[in-house]
Amino acid sequence: MVAIVSTVAYLGIDARGVEVQCQITPGMPRFVVVGLPDKAVGESRERVRAAIAAIGLSLPPKVITVNLSPADLPKEGSHYDLPIALALLGAMGVIDAETLAGYMIVGELGLDGRVAASPGVLLAAIHAGSVERGLICPAAQGPEAAWAGSVEVLGAPDLLSLLAHFKGQAILSPPVPGEVEAPVRAADLAQVKGQETAKRALEIAAAGAHNLLFSGPPGSGKSLMAACMPGILPELTPAEALEVSMIASVAGSLEGGRLVRARPFRAPHHSASMPALVGGGLRVRPGEVSLAHLGVLFLDELPEFQRGVLDSLRQPLETGEVSVARANAHVTFPARVNAAMHVD
Repeated sequence: MVAIVSTVAYLGIDARGVEVQCQITPGMPRFVVVGLPDKAVGESRERVRAAIAAIGLSLPPKVITVNLSPADLPKEGSHYDLPIALALLGAMGVIDAETLAGYMIVGELGLDGRVAASPGVLLAAIHAGSVERGLICPAAQGPEAAWAGSVEVLGAPDLLSLLAHFKGQAILSPPVPGEVEAPVRAADLAQVKGQETAKRALEIAAAGAHNLLFSGPPGSGKSLMAACMPGILPELTPAEALEVSMIASVAGSLEGGRLVRARPFRAPHHSASMPALVGGGLRVRPGEVSLAHLGVLFLDELPEFQRGVLDSLRQPLETGEVSVARANAHVTFPARVNAAMHVD
């Protein structure tokens, strides 16, 4: 018998469906995960083994094979722990695998069976809604997933509670959408005394979504005026707030399930590397220009940035998106920003 459950793989701010297939066959005991997993997914074997032991069960002394399909799609992250554990429990007959057929499942497992938070739950919830399925996720991220609309969300605090829910012993309560984060203005243009020409330039740049370069002696208020720019931009629309929150979700910075309503303001240090600024790395993550999407990217001491790093901003500023190409993946992040730059 092959037990099958569904989860997702993240590519930028898109989620792609993944099948977790588990089969138990006779042979020398071993636990194998195949389907192009990365290091974190490969290590899920030990977390799943310990979590199942924590709820009083033991793995059968047979060959356990877990396949993540499609096999040619790279699988990254710890959110595969919970779907692997539930597929294994389905193959063992502990839970009816058909019961899980209507859900997408994401979540990291602790050694004691707790379901820990993992990045990207909002993306998984939106994808689950698009394919008319529910979502099983960590309880801490239930309020985040509830923003996806008419999607049945099960927030599981631990593996034992989830099993009790499906056996009808203790039903999990549906999560309530998290509070909307009120826009916070750290700097106000009223704090700037004088500098009427610079204020006028700032207002024109904000109104027309233009980039802005401040040049002047130290202490003249360039950094303060740049920090005031988000405060004079219009508030995010609901669609824009959801888009900004999706980027924050995949970056793992969406806290408490609160939808972001404030325009982001990012001010990376001039020592920032190219992957840190435009995105990338071994596990592709959004960079500062994407985290500033629909907000302000402030480059303080512009001449101090490496030339290659500044050249890499050419495409995002022109097209409004970042395309990160790797041998095993091609990922696109949105990057529509107002760039404010400062030189002495």
